[in-house]
Amino acid sequence: MFHFRRTSTLLLLIVVILMSTACSSKRNLVYFSDLPQTQIDQTKDLSAVLSSSEPRIQQNDVVGITVTSLSPESNNLFNSNYGNNVVNTNTNSSSITDVSVPKIGYRVDKDGNIGFPVLGQVKLAGLNTDEAQTYLVKQLSAYIKSPLVSVIFLNFKVTVIGEVNRPGTFNVSANSINLLEALGLAGDMTAYGKRENVLLIRQIDNKRTMVRINLNDSRVFDTPYYYLHQNDIVYVEPDKSKTQITDADNRFIPIIAASASIIAVLLNIWLIDRK
Repeated sequence: MFHFRRTSTLLLLIVVILMSTACSSKRNLVYFSDLPQTQIDQTKDLSAVLSSSEPRIQQNDVVGITVTSLSPESNNLFNSNYGNNVVNTNTNSSSITDVSVPKIGYRVDKDGNIGFPVLGQVKLAGLNTDEAQTYLVKQLSAYIKSPLVSVIFLNFKVTVIGEVNRPGTFNVSANSINLLEALGLAGDMTAYGKRENVLLIRQIDNKRTMVRINLNDSRVFDTPYYYLHQNDIVYVEPDKSKTQITDADNRFIPIIAASASIIAVLLNIWLIDRK
């Protein structure tokens, strides 16, 4: 009977040690894990999603505008450094594409206007780049024949911080970038990054929007937040296990709890031996 009680006590000691040193609950580290394992046709019409999520020009944006026509004089005029809201740009930065961009840009003022050669004050705020191109072509057609206009963002940048391998702010020399591409620029999430709870901070016309995104759910593709806007901030929250490891006040709690359990079991064995 004595040996049975001692064996039971030792087994209890082993269980306590295993429980006290157990890892945190299992986490899902796979993106869009709800998709089936077998290959099926996932083709969808994304035109509505793209239309609703396309970045719009807003105040303080810097847009690069290039005008091309059959007249060299007109090309020089419309592509010159003109106006008080023209700024120099620095293209030596991280980007997802290797494309040439204008070396000067037009800053959108607080009223949503830019100062453009010949046309004067032109309101572009609220338009996407395609709409801005169409509008400028219509306005310039009164002065030059068959103009071609290209409009791109020169201040398109996104910030990715938190549990990623290379946090930072990334300039994007294109008019769009999606959430996965932004995470790719930041070196992807670490194992401690909460894929089911990514915070997106977006500001449009002085109004800030904060949205939680679950990257374990494939339905994120159909939301207006999968494609990022200029100046978006993506924050990857750390898992609780990372917080416990880095918190100086909490990292010794499991050790203390395990030690107390072991002491209690050993005390129980000692009392049994004395009987």
